[in-house]
Amino acid sequence: MAKSLFIAEKPSVAQEFAKVLKINAARRDGYLEGENTIVTWCVGHLVTMSYPEVYDEKYKKWSLSTLPFLPEHFLYEVIPGVAKQFQIVSGLLNRSDVENIYVCTDSGREGEYIYRLVEQQAEVDIKKKHRFRVWIDSQTEEEIRRGIKEAKDLSEYDHLADAAYLRAKEDYLMGINFSRLLTLKYGGTISNYLNTRYTVVSVGRVMTCVLGMVVRREREIRQFVKTPFYRVVSTMEYGGKDFEGEFRAVEGSAWFQSPKLYKENGFKERKDAEALIAGLTEHQPLQAVTESVERKKEKKNPPLLFNLAELQNECSRLFKISPDETLRVVQELYEKKLVTYPRTDARVLSSAVAKEISKNIRGLCGYAPAAEFAKEILEQGSFRGIARTRYVDDKQITDHYAIVPTGQGINGIDRLPERAAKVYEVIARRFLSIFYPAAVYRKISIVTAIGKEKFFSSFKVLEEPGYLRVAGMKTAGEETADQSFIKAMERLRKGTLLEVKKLEIKEGETSPPKRYNSGSMILAMENAGQLIEDEELREQIRGSGIGTSATRAEILKKLIGNKYISLNKKTQILTPTLLGEMIFDVVNSSIRSLLNPDLTASWEKGLTYVAEGTITSEEYMTKLNQFVRSRTENVLNTNIHYELRNVFDASARFYKSKKPAREGAGQNSNKKGENRYGNSKNSKYVYPDGNHSGETV
Repeated sequence: MAKSLFIAEKPSVAQEFAKVLKINAARRDGYLEGENTIVTWCVGHLVTMSYPEVYDEKYKKWSLSTLPFLPEHFLYEVIPGVAKQFQIVSGLLNRSDVENIYVCTDSGREGEYIYRLVEQQAEVDIKKKHRFRVWIDSQTEEEIRRGIKEAKDLSEYDHLADAAYLRAKEDYLMGINFSRLLTLKYGGTISNYLNTRYTVVSVGRVMTCVLGMVVRREREIRQFVKTPFYRVVSTMEYGGKDFEGEFRAVEGSAWFQSPKLYKENGFKERKDAEALIAGLTEHQPLQAVTESVERKKEKKNPPLLFNLAELQNECSRLFKISPDETLRVVQELYEKKLVTYPRTDARVLSSAVAKEISKNIRGLCGYAPAAEFAKEILEQGSFRGIARTRYVDDKQITDHYAIVPTGQGINGIDRLPERAAKVYEVIARRFLSIFYPAAVYRKISIVTAIGKEKFFSSFKVLEEPGYLRVAGMKTAGEETADQSFIKAMERLRKGTLLEVKKLEIKEGETSPPKRYNSGSMILAMENAGQLIEDEELREQIRGSGIGTSATRAEILKKLIGNKYISLNKKTQILTPTLLGEMIFDVVNSSIRSLLNPDLTASWEKGLTYVAEGTITSEEYMTKLNQFVRSRTENVLNTNIHYELRNVFDASARFYKSKKPAREGAGQNSNKKGENRYGNSKNSKYVYPDGNHSGETV
């Protein structure tokens, strides 16, 4: 009898598919089997790219003479720790009674790659099998059924698979070649400076770029020179209420475009601010005339829904948890059917989901923190027009729509860890917010004049909370006046004379750039190295990022693990280590383009073009090989050992000790005891002079 085989990415997901498929048989060794159906699983990656020494024994010893390493055909192998499960899955794929294969790994590039590697290594005769792709946005039974029913032929995802293979090859080639190259060329220089036995210079397409962002920001802060400035502020009274006005040197002012100004609202020298006040106070009584009063309403719309980057940033801000921890928590919520697929770049819903969105809302009626709002939305029917808003846009969705509550699994929320419960509440409140109207502020802008000089005042008050009722918080950094003050100001008219109680100087100083925290770094990575605080502007350039939603947190984790950057767990602030700065200087002096966010983002964009079928894998590989070859040859033909010493000295003075926390800092090992860039536990490297280091890395 012909059978259908369903392959999930994890045992827990396989169990959910088994429930939907009504397989009641006891679990066998690595799979479940019913009358017509078999369900099995991977355990993450079962197959990986082979290390260079598998191609040729000569690559086991790190040597400049073997670089660049650019194989024509890539080799793969089963990961030893999961070999048993691979054999089980391989056997099932090749069973003669299995005619239909349903690929149920995570719906994304990496999930596609996990399955394709297994199929390739198992040498499945795909001409004898019907292969289908199950693409789901949550693990609810309803969504799994839909995914199975609407499963497409796997060949429709071939371009996505091509992009997945290329991403792995790119990381592999850049990692192996550039890590070996810079370690052999300059690892000894770093070790001599730090008095350590050896240093591995770990380089990665995305990782090195992010390191560059952290180091450059730290150096901007060091080089920043504070500039004092002096503002002149008037205190006026109207209707029993005092309010301030700020001097600005606008057209008509005696100070207009003066070189003595710092911007238009401050002076570089205190004496000039004093001169302004002296000139204004010559005439008594000191009064100001109201030149204009502008009253208007200002609306603030609910923000777009969460994608992973936005959620990671919000959790860093609110709860001071790392992006890696946020991803772990939201993945747990996904596996418990509470939220939709987390590794998404989209911040909107699909039109198909919008039609059924009342189900998600209805489910939240049993969730105490949001029940009041969910019921109100359903009663008022505000969800019905959501498809015509900016929160629904099929064009902005590639793989998955935004992270939202499924409305299911509510009974299990009480058993969630506290942190997971908090993250879920943030997601639920953001979701329900989009069904509420904008918050409305009343804003008053006043221009007063003392002689020829103008003073500006601006106030606003929240009149209608709108979605802020649901959000449960005001926008970060937002300040509003009280209602009584605004009410008093409502009577103010043009031409009104105001008593000026005092004129004073308020000293300020320019601020250095802010250090990245873990959340703002994720946003900067999403936006190609730009830390863009404006939400709408972020959306305009979305899709040009460094790395992907699935990899950004892991990149930060690796940089911290390599001791290249430090993370303050209480504040989530990121700073470089001395070793990290030295690695930056080595790369900056040898393969500077690896530090360029625009270039790194362009590689990611190229992978997107491959996934879309715009360019071919061959075109991409040709450019990749050319890039690796040219950069390698350039490093081989230059020497910067002596120059680096001076650069290292410039950074070292900002650190108490030159010696890192452990010997061999920069080593990056995985479960196999191997560095992902190609050096196994038994690999040895040689320095440029040809002498064997005698150390394993």
